[in-house]
Amino acid sequence: MANKNNRVKSTNDLELKDRLVAINRVTKVTKGGRAFSFAAIVVVGNEDGIVGWGLGKANEVTAAIAKGVEAAKKNLIRVPVHKGTIPHEQVAKFGGSRVLMKPASTGTGVKAGGAMRAVFESVGITDVLAKSKGSSNPHNLVKATIAALGEMRSPAQVAQHRGVSVEKVFNGK
Repeated sequence: MANKNNRVKSTNDLELKDRLVAINRVTKVTKGGRAFSFAAIVVVGNEDGIVGWGLGKANEVTAAIAKGVEAAKKNLIRVPVHKGTIPHEQVAKFGGSRVLMKPASTGTGVKAGGAMRAVFESVGITDVLAKSKGSSNPHNLVKATIAALGEMRSPAQVAQHRGVSVEKVFNGK
């Protein structure tokens, strides 16, 4: 999934905003009738390169969302955002969901579906072209999107890996 060095250790100084992706009502039929509970998938981010997701389950919607936010704060990753978009194309898969994302020029906006859009907006990406193929299950879409973002490498990381300057990475020489 995400690189270990992309993990965010402390959330103390971060101003995280949460976005609700999906709520699922689960019904358990018992001898005494039906018991309803809720599962909420939540994405949190600081809109400046940090994002995480969490799943909360409870008997009330608000409690499920609160648990989801707490779970999301425990698995934050850092994503390289380059001029409001992603640095390069990326493909990822989780379960039956496949995601494809491409960098877009300034002014394009976030061209992505519901679950992917919440992740992009939370991480602070303003221009991106994205397509989900396969399953549209929000749980797997969020996980695939975050897996793809976790594998992103900034131009500086590529330059360091190749042992050249950042200008050479940008100019392709």
